[in-house]
Amino acid sequence: MTKTTKSTPAVTAEGQLLAEDQIRAMSEKDYMNPAQLAFFKARLQQLEKDLLKNAGETTEHLRETVLVPDPADRATIEEEHALELRTRDRERKLLKKVQQSIAAIDAGDYGWCEETGEPIGIPRLIARPTATLSLEAQQRRELKQKLYGD
Repeated sequence: MTKTTKSTPAVTAEGQLLAEDQIRAMSEKDYMNPAQLAFFKARLQQLEKDLLKNAGETTEHLRETVLVPDPADRATIEEEHALELRTRDRERKLLKKVQQSIAAIDAGDYGWCEETGEPIGIPRLIARPTATLSLEAQQRRELKQKLYGD
């Protein structure tokens, strides 16, 4: 029997369930094999589903207009709405990256650095499934931004 973890399982073409620890245990020669691609696609699709659900809940929550006579209470409600909208704006940007990552999986480009063409790496992709740069390329980009601004 296969040991599973709490992470999102992936289904390979052979019907096997793979968990995060099994993906991490694979050798470098197995990088971006069908099992790994299935794992990341399942994880990204779940993230996409969760983001869309949150967006729908925000819309419903903002439609619920509560009229309160106290100006302090009204200000608190408005501040909560503004915070929620900022959060959803960040999630909207993340949703776009998630959808681009799913498209990259379908195109066969997922897991490879856009700048150098080198592997991004399984640990980095597990931590940040929408990563498009290797750790080194990301560090170089952040250093340039720090030195020269945007």
